[in-house]
Amino acid sequence: MDLMVEVSPRRVFANGHTYHINSISVNSDCETYMSADDLRINLWHLAVTDRSFNIVDIKPANMEELTEVITASEFHPHHCNLFVYSSSKGSLRLCDMRAAALCDQHAKLFEEPEDPSNRSFFSEIISSVSDVKFSHSGRYMLTRDYLTVKVWDLNMEAGPVETYQVHEYLRGKLCSLYENDCIFDKFECTWNGGDSVIMTGAYNNLFRMFDRNTKRDVTLEASRESSKPRAVLKPRRVCAGGKRRRDDMSVDSLDFTKKILHTAWHPAENIIAIAATNNLYIFQDKVSSEMQ
Repeated sequence: MDLMVEVSPRRVFANGHTYHINSISVNSDCETYMSADDLRINLWHLAVTDRSFNIVDIKPANMEELTEVITASEFHPHHCNLFVYSSSKGSLRLCDMRAAALCDQHAKLFEEPEDPSNRSFFSEIISSVSDVKFSHSGRYMLTRDYLTVKVWDLNMEAGPVETYQVHEYLRGKLCSLYENDCIFDKFECTWNGGDSVIMTGAYNNLFRMFDRNTKRDVTLEASRESSKPRAVLKPRRVCAGGKRRRDDMSVDSLDFTKKILHTAWHPAENIIAIAATNNLYIFQDKVSSEMQ
């Protein structure tokens, strides 16, 4: 018989949310965790399943006055009192649970001033933060919006210290991406174990890596052909127009139904996991191992 793996829940926690849960983060104290939906963040104890404490509530008295929603949240990796949550308006709020039981008043607000010259109908949609991740060191935060990934320093609220273009070639196609709802896709982002490389997904089963030290970046593709044992991933290039090399991909040929929203990086080794639709790909660095 084939080995069958079944998952059985060890604990089921009571329904503490009115809306869909968008993120869960375990605290560094290893005793508590938080769950977030569009309007509220709740704090739970891992041993108590029937109740939670509300620590953020942005629901207005009149729902017609609602201007933004919570999109993601995460605890600081070392300080159990600190957590961050992102919003659909592109801002990050760092909160300190020592200040008050209800953290509606943030300790720090991180946001990038909007460039008036780039203002368009889609500005607010593409500036919505879909994911936020603390670096392993706890010094930086990584955020993903529709077109970019940004690195923020916890000591600098005025704006990001690094910005990387994920698929700038889509800026001219925002209208059709709005019509087919792809503009609302929520891409995740992740750090490598040493915080020197960041990774995020894109369309056509492509994913991007950015080296923060060398400023080099690469586009790779997760596909059945590339997932054969010992197969080496070849860098891909998407061409927006003009002259194209033989292996270049045209923007018009991209398949927007194939998207890599979820990625993960091993905390200690150069092993990455890529979720592409209903396939899970695991790749290994060919330098550290004979296999990829």
